[in-house]
Amino acid sequence: MRGLRRPVPLVVIACAALALSGCVTASGAPPSPFGAVSPVPPAGEVTAVGTVLDTAGDAELCLGPVAESYPPQCTGVPLEGWTWEGVDGAESSGEVTWGAYAVQGTFDGESFTVTQPPVMLALYDPMAPEDPTGGEPGAGDDETLARIQEELPDRLGSSYLSSYPQDGRLWVDVVWDDGTWQDAADREFGADVVLIRSAMREAAG
Repeated sequence: MRGLRRPVPLVVIACAALALSGCVTASGAPPSPFGAVSPVPPAGEVTAVGTVLDTAGDAELCLGPVAESYPPQCTGVPLEGWTWEGVDGAESSGEVTWGAYAVQGTFDGESFTVTQPPVMLALYDPMAPEDPTGGEPGAGDDETLARIQEELPDRLGSSYLSSYPQDGRLWVDVVWDDGTWQDAADREFGADVVLIRSAMREAAG
């Protein structure tokens, strides 16, 4: 069931300082920012909202799309330290147990370790994030946004969750970004074209 592609390690790799290094690929072309850098895992705890899917004790946190089958199916981040003891709102079918929750813990770039009791999504009331666009339209045209949208799943790998064009921008959801991918997108595509949103956010307090 897991079928989880090995996550892109969230570490800075070769040519991280692309703008300064001027390094090139074997073909002589500069590597793309998304292929050259990745976010550093968060130092502290983070929160995330998604579906916890547990198959015979093998739990994962699904932050992206979930197939509407019964039981549901999804590909998520391996979830360590998860227990259903004292947790409400779950459903089960055969060896599969699942439910929607807000979870808090640590993320090392590959797996999420739970450190606090989860909160049922129906009871979770997060603070609404500020509008990063300031209410202004983006600078991307439909053709450019469609091209970028087609490329990103391969370029971001298993960290890519979903994307959609709206008001001149491509809104892109990823597992985690500390600003590295947003900076890379601005360098490659220009400001106000691609907006990267991190599904995991630094825990308050």
